[in-house]
Amino acid sequence: MSHILHFALALVVVTLLALLVSSDRKSIRVRFIIQLLVIEVLLAWFFLNSEVGLGFVKGFAGFFDKLLGFAAQGTSFVFGNMNDKGLAFFWLNVLCPIVFISALIGILQHFRILPVVIRAIGTVLSKVNGMGKLESFNAVSSLILGQSENFIAYKDILGKMSQRRMYTMAATAMSTVSMSIVGAYMTMLQPKYVVAALILNMFSTFIVLSLINPYRIESEEDLKLNDLHQGQSFFEMLGEYILAGFKVAVIVAAMLIGFIALISAINALFDTIFGISFQGVLGYVFYPFAWVMGVPSAEALQVGSIMATKLVSNEFVAMMDLQKIAATLSPRAEGILSVFLVSFANFSSIGIVAGAIKGLNEEQGNVVSRFGLKLLYGSTLVSVLSASIAGLVLGG
Repeated sequence: MSHILHFALALVVVTLLALLVSSDRKSIRVRFIIQLLVIEVLLAWFFLNSEVGLGFVKGFAGFFDKLLGFAAQGTSFVFGNMNDKGLAFFWLNVLCPIVFISALIGILQHFRILPVVIRAIGTVLSKVNGMGKLESFNAVSSLILGQSENFIAYKDILGKMSQRRMYTMAATAMSTVSMSIVGAYMTMLQPKYVVAALILNMFSTFIVLSLINPYRIESEEDLKLNDLHQGQSFFEMLGEYILAGFKVAVIVAAMLIGFIALISAINALFDTIFGISFQGVLGYVFYPFAWVMGVPSAEALQVGSIMATKLVSNEFVAMMDLQKIAATLSPRAEGILSVFLVSFANFSSIGIVAGAIKGLNEEQGNVVSRFGLKLLYGSTLVSVLSASIAGLVLGG
């Protein structure tokens, strides 16, 4: 019963916070929000509780285990037996596999398998979310291609989009995560929470955007998905995706070095002056949100601190913090926090999304930069909603 009450409270909090910044409350269509919510709760139960759903998760995790095994062959060849000795674990076992998975995505894109998948799922989603087909396609392509590479598929129509539609496209990219990085998450979190979060975030994004940024589509813009590699040979494409994957790995590594060092320095400064770490202070700020999501009150302060870390740095730093205390958390708190962490909703993503769009269309890139904080606000509400739904279906 307490799970249901917490979920009801979380729904009220997310709804009120979304309405606070809504661009047009009169255009909100409650019917679509309710049906999305019902579908999302059922999917959460399916992936986190049902035997069939857990079997699917196990199969998906096993598939990624195989991929990570193949990736390890490449890293072992380049870095010798460092892998076997457990040296540079994060770089070799978490980040380097991104290169291999990125190459696989490139191959599927080159043979036009991904565009078919994106169109099929996007068309089905557009029937239940009340949004345009473009928004639905974008939700699926963001999940597969990643938040920066994704916009290349829409480069010819970016200039024709209204500001509201542009907000939806950018917010979707920030609220989901790229499949190329899912393997890395699965080395840090329980795979069932990663899989559940991938699905939940997509539906939570539609719900939150239906509240913050409602609009009706009178006529669809040109929905042609561009061939990202028109005129390229197979090996040109493969080289491009391998380098893109390595670039992502290096960027994540650089961000981790910088953010972990900065947070350590700020924590030490706060501890010296105030007798409490910076993350400890942030924990108090996010404590009520952790509790509302369904985290037991005794653990809400620790969880709130990691939630805040993810927002101000990135999900990898927060996942590393979670790994340190996972053994001391209840399975319920660990599950809720894990689902919250699986998204790109953090300050650095504002620059990544705006920069990616600006590279394709400067004017629209500037538009996205202007509503950067609103993007982060909405994407964080998506994470809160997804984690709250996980809290509803997870046991004590």
